[in-house]
Order: sequence, then C-alpha cells, then structure tokens
Amino acid sequence: MNRLAIAALVIGTAAAGAVAYLAFEKRAQPPAATSAPAESQTAAPGSTEPQPAVLAERVPEFQLADRDGTMRSLADWQGKSLIVNFWATWCAPCRREIPLLGELQQQYGPAGFQVIGVAADYRDKVIAYAEKSGIKYPLLIGEQDALDAAAAFGVEIVGFPFTVFSDSQGRVITCHVGELTRPQAEVILGAIERVNSGVVSPDQARSEITAGIDRLKVEGVNES
Repeated sequence: MNRLAIAALVIGTAAAGAVAYLAFEKRAQPPAATSAPAESQTAAPGSTEPQPAVLAERVPEFQLADRDGTMRSLADWQGKSLIVNFWATWCAPCRREIPLLGELQQQYGPAGFQVIGVAADYRDKVIAYAEKSGIKYPLLIGEQDALDAAAAFGVEIVGFPFTVFSDSQGRVITCHVGELTRPQAEVILGAIERVNSGVVSPDQARSEITAGIDRLKVEGVNES
C-alpha cells in the first residue's frame, strides 16, 4: 500500500473535521500521519501555529500528467505567476476552496497569474470530480509522483490543502498551509503583483504578506 492510500485511510478513520498530516520524504519511507483539530490549518509537531516549510527558491522541475494524459511541467507556464494548489478529492477544505481558485483565475489571469491544481489522488477520481465540479484551470494528477512534486517544492510535512505562490520570474514567494480565503489570497497576490512590477523585492513581499495575514487574524477576517 503506497503512502497515498495510507493517508486516505487515515482521513477516513479520523474524527470528523480533522485534517491528515502527510509526510513528504524524498526517500521512500513509510508515511507519518496524524490528525489535527482544525480543518483549515495544521500545525507542525511541537508547535501551536502552522509552520511554513523551507521552500525551494525557484519553481522546481517535475512532470505530471494532465487530464488528457499529456505530461506537463510547470515550465509550460513560464512567465506566469503561479498559484500551485495541492489537493485531493477526499479533502473537505480542498473541495471548499476550489470555487475560489476558479474565481482567482478569472480575476487575476489577465494580470499574468495562473492557477494549477496538483491532485495527489487516484486519476479516475480526480477526473470525475473535476467534471462534476466544473474545474476549468489546469490539473496535474499523480499519486506518489504528486507527493514527490510537493517534496520538490521543499514541503516535508503539511496538511492538505496547501498552495505555493511564485512571481513571474519563477521565484517561490510563499506557501499558504490550509484552506485559502479570499482576503488571504488578495494579500498574497497583491504583494506578488508588486514584485512583478518591480516595486518591492521578494523578501519585502514576504514581509508584507506576513504582516497582512497577521492583520487579518487580528481583525477576524475569515470570509472566503
């Protein structure tokens, strides 16, 4: 049984509303999986707050099959600011944020952003769910290969869903762990637009994003 199947089994048997931890390792090892008390946010072991992974500096090279079975890489969208969303059909917060991702593609696509879904799930289930829910943005699909793609981004332990954001030069700016909301997305994408226009550096954008997300927490702004 591969790590994807084990993770799905944990999801199925966890308490209602819990989110699984998936261990992403570059070497083939048995996965670590536990449940967390909140659906939209997960915390690293020993921490009370979600902890970002040590991310790759640039968008990594990997290939996964799209819905048509064609092998694609993120380089196919070179020059775009990427919104790479890792998800699975069995993940409730993943399913909830899909409509928002579609809206973000429509709103920010003309400004050079591209949403790409990376589904760590069984191909037939992903295709069926995508058709049912009307997902229009590109999907890359894999089981172990999708977990390896997460590892290529530098993600070692994270709960589904999570989303990695890059600028138009392929530099990874930030990773949001948990269900993405519109206010959070607007903070992140606004900062990346400023990077793309040369107003701020990637490091300055990261500081802006951290401050903006913290401000949303203080203000209690959680609307999707």
